Amino acid sequence: MYRTEKPLHSCVVTQRARMRNNRRMSNRIMQSAFHLCALIFLAVSAVAVPAQDTTVKPAPQMPEPTYVETNGIRMGVYQQGTGIPVVLCHGFPELAYSWRKQMKPLANSGFHVIAPDQRGYGLTDRPDDVASYSIKHLCDDMAGMLDALEIPKAVFIGHDWGGGVVWSMARLHPNRCLGIIGVNTPGQRPPGLPPVKRSEKPLIKYTADYYVNQFQAPGRAEAVLEEDVERTFRHFLTRGDIWDVESFRALPEDSPERTMNMLALLQREEFPGEQILTKDELSYFVHTFEVTGFTGGLNWYRNAGGSRSAFANAKWTIEFPCLYIGAENDVVLRPSSADGMEDFINDFERHTVMDCGHWTQQEKPEEFNRVVIDWLGRKINMPGQSE
Repeated sequence: MYRTEKPLHSCVVTQRARMRNNRRMSNRIMQSAFHLCALIFLAVSAVAVPAQDTTVKPAPQMPEPTYVETNGIRMGVYQQGTGIPVVLCHGFPELAYSWRKQMKPLANSGFHVIAPDQRGYGLTDRPDDVASYSIKHLCDDMAGMLDALEIPKAVFIGHDWGGGVVWSMARLHPNRCLGIIGVNTPGQRPPGLPPVKRSEKPLIKYTADYYVNQFQAPGRAEAVLEEDVERTFRHFLTRGDIWDVESFRALPEDSPERTMNMLALLQREEFPGEQILTKDELSYFVHTFEVTGFTGGLNWYRNAGGSRSAFANAKWTIEFPCLYIGAENDVVLRPSSADGMEDFINDFERHTVMDCGHWTQQEKPEEFNRVVIDWLGRKINMPGQSE
């Protein structure tokens, strides 16, 4: 059979063309595959990683908040009831929400209840400068809040760090105070008075690992507290465990518990204490601090000594009624820390809540509310109101 052959150069050209076409096809396939993978990744990401909510929500179980301008910041404030104003100041790491079990009972007893998220917390501004967290700033915030609400005077009730605020209000703004209730936190003994002999020795062994020392370096405590916010609150807001005097006293003196090495305690895997929060209550604390972080509250510790000059001309004797409410199993702020307060308060009473740890108004709200309402009814009158 006869076959005609193609010229050599024609074969070479055809082969090159085919190679170019194959490369073009391969490139198109690779581009299509890349775009398909990208679309799949974006779709999966949208489902698996929802957008993070970066807004602090108003607290459940509380009235709708209002906002006031005070001392250069915007402050979120919860209010309920009418009558004699009662301001509730929270501690660390807490919120106005810590007073959720006091709002309605106090309002129903004839008081205008006011619970702010304080500077650095929750719905309230969180300035960056540590210098803006002195006790003077915190007290001036309260005075400015009263101005914004057109309230001349109020009773101030404070727990933990909030106790430090309300006892300082008695010295820095005595003209705005009808009375003071310190919860767990005692009032500072005036300079010049002889030291008081305590009825018991401190349970804490103070070392460099004491939590107040740990909180000083910016970022150190945040790294632990914010690593797992739910774990942080499951450890913090409990009863029992470290909040049991007899068990605590039996621990070795160099243990993390006795030295109150809080950062070590917060990294334990187990939760030995009994939870005092419901699932929904825990969720609100966790969500809020996931948004705000802990730096605002930690800055209170970092500038704790920043207002000594503000007390230079303070009137140390307190002339209006005061109440101290302690908790039997608070191993840090022992009820005995209030020993001697009658030396500088003209009208002073004290009460100890038994079988109760540090988080007094949340752990034992019925007894706490009963004691507070009884004391307010007996001791507090608005100016011009008859006894």
